[in-house]
Amino acid sequence: MTKPTRVRTLGAILYEDFELLDLYGPLEMFGCLGPELRIVTVGHRPGPVKSAQGPETVAQHGFDDCPELDLLLLPGGIGTLPMLADAPIQEFLRARSQTAEATMSVCSGSAILAKAGLLDGRRATSNKVFFSLATAQSEKVDWVTEARWVEDGPFVTASGVSAGTDMALGVIANLYGRERAEAVALVTEYQWHDDADSDPFVAQLNQPELMAKAAGGATG
Repeated sequence: MTKPTRVRTLGAILYEDFELLDLYGPLEMFGCLGPELRIVTVGHRPGPVKSAQGPETVAQHGFDDCPELDLLLLPGGIGTLPMLADAPIQEFLRARSQTAEATMSVCSGSAILAKAGLLDGRRATSNKVFFSLATAQSEKVDWVTEARWVEDGPFVTASGVSAGTDMALGVIANLYGRERAEAVALVTEYQWHDDADSDPFVAQLNQPELMAKAAGGATG
């Protein structure tokens, strides 16, 4: 008799003005695992949640009716700032991370984890352009400036935006094997930056002015 495959549940955490690629880059990779992984979206309450780029994503569950989760995925974005003072999301993360196999953050999402005290005594990283936002949340975290993503126990934190997709493949490799992660990268035609310690964007450390330039606000 064939042993049934374990089905994990990943909870994608939503809040107003989250970064689209922080969420959907990793979800594309995890979604390729098929029936072995179920993805649910979770917000403060069920319903549509606006991203920083405008499009909305529907939260299937609120914090109060969320099912058991094996994996947590927390995006960053400009909405991080109000979440640093948001007790419900921090309480939810503290409670659910206790039983999760992996609690993942992308970009400035690690600032929320740090504010909740979940990264104390651990290594972690964050978006390079806004790195000081994360470090300001806790002096008890060993902040790693040069890393694509950092794993420390059940907590996995990625650098900015696109780094979350690389991190997701790293977590897939840990849970399902390297060969499986490479197959997911191939089927999505994605060039996996698979060296967690190699960070081509560390030169942009704490240069928030780049955001204005990207948005067309540069002068001269």
